[in-house]
Amino acid sequence: MARPIRVVVAKPGLDGHDRGAKVVARALRDAGMEVVYTGLHQTPEQIVATALAEDADAVGLSILSGAHMTIFPRVVELLRAEGADDVVVFGGGIIPEADRQPLAEAGVARVFTPGATMAEIVEWVREHCRRSDELTS
Repeated sequence: MARPIRVVVAKPGLDGHDRGAKVVARALRDAGMEVVYTGLHQTPEQIVATALAEDADAVGLSILSGAHMTIFPRVVELLRAEGADDVVVFGGGIIPEADRQPLAEAGVARVFTPGATMAEIVEWVREHCRRSDELTS
């Protein structure tokens, strides 16, 4: 039997509001995924180190401070530099419409904005983070 999808949920930067990240982490956990929540004020380097140590299938980033155009692509870049470009990076928070396409081009697989349901997020993660050993069994 394959192990559950493993997701690192992180709050990068100086943003001190983590209710949304905790709600998403809980929803993913309740859906049977293994979730590691990093806590507040994480650097991209700390987030990537956690993702690598935990053998994460995905990294979910939550940001409300406006630093998403710097931090989200940096996490993707660091994962790629470590050879972990198979780790799916998704994010959420206050992300303007105009920034979503550039984030996608930088390798962020999906951006969830206020109003996204937990069911929508859970289903998306399940769909996009299927492990290759699950697909062959």
